[in-house]
Amino acid sequence: MAETLFLNWRENRVAKCAFAVFGIMSTLLIYGVCQEKIMRVPYGIEKEYFRYSLFLVFCNRIVTSIASAIVLMASNKSFDPIAPFYSYGGISLTNILTTTCQYEALKYVSFPVQTLAKCAKMIPVMVWSTIIMQKRYNGRDYLLSVLVTVGCFIFILYPGSADLNPQKRGRESTVWGVSLMLGYLGFDGFTSTLQDKLFKGYSMEIQTQIFYTTSCSCLLSLSGLVLQGQLLPAIDFMFRHPDCFYDVAILSTVATASQFFISYTIRTFGALTFATIMTTRQLVSILLSCIWFSHPLSGVQWIGAVIVFSALYTKSFWRNKTIQKPVLIAHSQGAKSATDS
Repeated sequence: MAETLFLNWRENRVAKCAFAVFGIMSTLLIYGVCQEKIMRVPYGIEKEYFRYSLFLVFCNRIVTSIASAIVLMASNKSFDPIAPFYSYGGISLTNILTTTCQYEALKYVSFPVQTLAKCAKMIPVMVWSTIIMQKRYNGRDYLLSVLVTVGCFIFILYPGSADLNPQKRGRESTVWGVSLMLGYLGFDGFTSTLQDKLFKGYSMEIQTQIFYTTSCSCLLSLSGLVLQGQLLPAIDFMFRHPDCFYDVAILSTVATASQFFISYTIRTFGALTFATIMTTRQLVSILLSCIWFSHPLSGVQWIGAVIVFSALYTKSFWRNKTIQKPVLIAHSQGAKSATDS
């Protein structure tokens, strides 16, 4: 009986697709809620905000590093780094900057603004890929990129409420938040291109790349915390606010779990299904944040969102005609890009 159920499961693509959708959506939706709660909701009677973005990066990376090491050992795969260590170090550094900008931006702009702004990463990726890897894109790619970017700008420039930032108010804080998102887009596009180059230059398992990249990220983020004197204050904050500790633990756990669901989805169903799920996840994340944290959206913002997601869905289905070898690039971030995306 059990064997029959197992065989039916293996042959039932609908059930497996539902499993993949549930896994990605649930882990990344929880990640989004935890991320916003940690960075935008005060803790304790004193209404104290958590301000240590780099500490979140460190926690995410160390959990992902441990999990990827366990997977490598369980599957009897080699820990041979294959690529030079400096290759992982470069990716780790830009990835840390990417995620730090992402977390810091939440101090100044709302989660819906941050999430939709991340959709504009297409242009930075295209620019870096052209410069570093001499890739060429057609007019359709540029058109969709421009549409997504225009939709993002509309969404950002016409907020539904002046209260975008719970810690600081005013135009200056919003400008700083947008500047951080521009930093995120630039660093994320560079990280994705470096990862693409690493995969094409060396034949390696995705878990090997994740293990060495996140291990380097652990060392770099820990060094940054020590040099900035933020390690002990961050730990002290969590001792004083145990609910923050639980939020960070959940954030790191679901960020790591999402990587395995992403790997399973791309390996089983390909890049088209994965891209469609991720686009839907971003849309649902925005709607969930608006409901959970009471973010009002203006009519113009809805127009911007429709432009962005229409372009993204169009891009996903056009890709089906010229599908390429799937690569876990923008979303193998120990956090990205699924969690960074």
